[in-house]
Formats: sequence, structure tokens, C-alpha cells
Amino acid sequence: MKTSELFQTAAEKKTFDLKHRNTINFNMSKYHTAVKLGLGQYTDHELARSRASYIKTQAIENLDKYLLQFEENFKKRGGKVIWAETKEEAIKEILAIFERKNARMVVKSKSMTTEEIHLNEHLEQNGIEAVETDLGEYIVQLAGQKPYHIVTPAMHMSKEDISELFFQKLKTARTDNPQELTMIARRLLREKYVTADIGISGANFIIADTGAIAITENEGNARLSTTFPKTHIAIVGIEKVIPSLQDLDLFWPLLATSGTGQQVTVYSTILSGPRQPGETDGPEEMYLVLLDNGRTNLLNEPDKRQALNCIRCGACLNACPVYRNIGGHTYESTYSGPIGSVITPHLEGMSEFKHLSYASSLCGACSSVCPVRIDIHNLLLLNRRQSVVEGLSDKAEKLGFKMWERGMKSRRLMNLAGAGLKNMALKVLFKDTWGRRRLTPVLPPRSFNQLWKEKRNK
Repeated sequence: MKTSELFQTAAEKKTFDLKHRNTINFNMSKYHTAVKLGLGQYTDHELARSRASYIKTQAIENLDKYLLQFEENFKKRGGKVIWAETKEEAIKEILAIFERKNARMVVKSKSMTTEEIHLNEHLEQNGIEAVETDLGEYIVQLAGQKPYHIVTPAMHMSKEDISELFFQKLKTARTDNPQELTMIARRLLREKYVTADIGISGANFIIADTGAIAITENEGNARLSTTFPKTHIAIVGIEKVIPSLQDLDLFWPLLATSGTGQQVTVYSTILSGPRQPGETDGPEEMYLVLLDNGRTNLLNEPDKRQALNCIRCGACLNACPVYRNIGGHTYESTYSGPIGSVITPHLEGMSEFKHLSYASSLCGACSSVCPVRIDIHNLLLLNRRQSVVEGLSDKAEKLGFKMWERGMKSRRLMNLAGAGLKNMALKVLFKDTWGRRRLTPVLPPRSFNQLWKEKRNK
């Protein structure tokens, strides 16, 4: 089956999964309540969004300048930068580091970029144990799943689901107490930090003027993953750059409020390289992999490059009526929801993922909540247009629109077929799509054109 066919099948199944819907509605309601409280810290939230949009746009428009500035400053403190144009290049360079270090075990903090390059699978194929230390990521790893959501990867699971998973995989006693479930994971993960050869993280921001990366989290696992192991590898998309350290004053609260409803996350860390002389903790070596993997495809399109402004808060997913019904796994892509539907066709190929840009009601809810004012719903339309211009529409779709165009341009053809024939055509043509779950609309016996003629004749 094509990716688009798999998507349609999975979407229909998930939409009518009442257990899934109840779990998501419960978790989403907690999120929306928290966001309302988090927004209370702003006297002018719209101004903050506009300012963030401006700064990110300037950073993307001058990406070459800021990335080179970051590299220069990062290297001054002993950091090593690896430029990876593709996911294959990134994997090759990372595996080379593991080989030089003779490393067999790695602890990872939450990183969507490592999901994008399928890092865990490649490490396991090379006999390397990869342990996710973020609680949500640890849960989905145990379950053999991919993250369900950009920010909260296990959002689709209830505490009862997690208890059963721990019982099956870890042989622990069943419990519906969230604190006990957290402590189970904590006890198991603590020993991993001190025995791991390498720690891997992503980064929320790359800071050009100081040559540092910024990581924000709520569990402290990122700090443990980047300080205990002797080697730290950070894998970051090139679009994550911001001009200065001062910009974090704006972006960190915006990310926290849009992502989880907090005023600021519990742990906010700035890392500017390996351990320096006189410092008591930190890795002996720090590598930063700057990943392109299709991002310059977007950069090369002025009308769409604003999608690179995304700070991965996940707010558009939580606002999207489509995402809330079909769930994150249905998208079959690293980045799901509205922003995933925009960027995935450019990162993974328009021909295979163009259907995601059609999986939207275009209600604009995503654009209205984006903290950096990305015009997401209009970008989805531009993706649709690009797929048509590139000739990626299938034969049935092309034929259907050609017939529709011919009919709409000819009143004679429109009146030629009676209402009975038109209703029969609607039932046949849409029985496997609209008609599968809904009553097919019934056309009236006489068209408006016919009624108008009768009125004029009278």
C-alpha cells in the first residue's frame, strides 16, 4: 500500500477508537487548562509572538552567517562541529565516534532530531544499547512505538496502560499511582547514567553569539545524560539557531507556555562545550551535529521558508481537530500534526507525503496558537499547489477535476443530466469516501438555473 493509503486506513480506524479518543480528550483538556494559566504571565502575548517571529525570521534569512558564527564560538571552547547534509551522513559520523570510543551503551535525552534520522535503530543494528531517559520516550521505547507527540510522546497512553506495560516488560507490580510509576523508571535509569559511554541530546536552540546550545526540560534527565558520560553528542537541525543569548529571555517562556502551559520549564540548561580546566563536571568531549536533511529545500522557497521558524512547542498539534481525532502515529512521520504536514513533504519527499497537506480542515487554529506566528494553514495550501504543479496528482483525481471543470463551464452539460442521474453519480463516486460514514447529499429535483428560468417566465 502507498503511504497515503496507509494513512487513510489508519486515520479511519483511529477516529472511531473510543478508548483512544477518551484518553486524548482527557490529556488535551489538562493541557488547555494549563496554557490558560501560563498565558497569565504575559501583559501582551501577541507582541511577544510578533517579536519572536521577527527574530526567527531574521535568523533564517541569515542562516549562513549565524551558523558560521556559532561554529567559530563553539570551537573556541573545545567543541567539535559536524555538518551533515543528509541523515545518512549524520549516522555515518555518529557511528564513527562510537567506534573510536569503543562505546557500547548510550543514554539519550528527548530529541525529535534523533527520531528523524532513526538513530536508535542504527545503533541497535551495530550492537549498541540506546536507552531513552525521558519518561515519555522511555515508555514508548518499551512499548516498541514511536513518539506520539512532539512534546509529550506518550500522550496516547493512560496511567493504566503504562502500569500494564511496566508489568509486562519490567515485571513490576501493577499500580495506577503516577508517582510510583515514575519512581520505577527512575530507579532503573539511574544506573544507566553512570555506566553509559556516550550521552546524546538534541537542543531547543543554537545560540550564535556565545557558541552554545540551550536545552529545556522538566525531568533533569538531559542534564544527567550530558554530564555523566565522557562524551556528549548533540544532534540539532540547522534551523534551531537564534542570534544571541539575550533572545532566550523571550523564547524560553514562549516555548514553555505553548508546550506545556508552564511559565518556564523546570530545568533550563546552556551548554557551551566540553568540560573546561577547573570545572568539576561535564563531558571530556562534545560534538555537535548540524543536520540539514532537506531543510535547505525549504530555505530555497521564499514563500514557504517561514516553516523553519518552528520551535517545536507542539501547540499546533493540540489545537488541530484532525490531530485530536486521528492521533500522532497515523501520520507515519517524525513530525506529526499541522507543522509536520507542512515540513515532512520537504524533508522526506513530496511524492510520498503530499497527502499530509490535505489532512487539514484549514480552520486556521494552528496558525492562531503558533508562538512564532507561522502561517501554517496557508503553507498547507502552498504544498497542495506544489504537488499539483509537479504533476503528483493521481489519474483518477486529474480526471475528476477535468470533468468537474468541463461541467462547471457549460450550463448545457449541467442541465443535460437530470437530478436522478446526478444523485446516482454522487452515490457511486463517493461511496468509499464520504458515503462510507455519512449520508450522501441529495440534489433537489430542479436546479437553481431551472427555478430562475421558471421565475423569469412567470
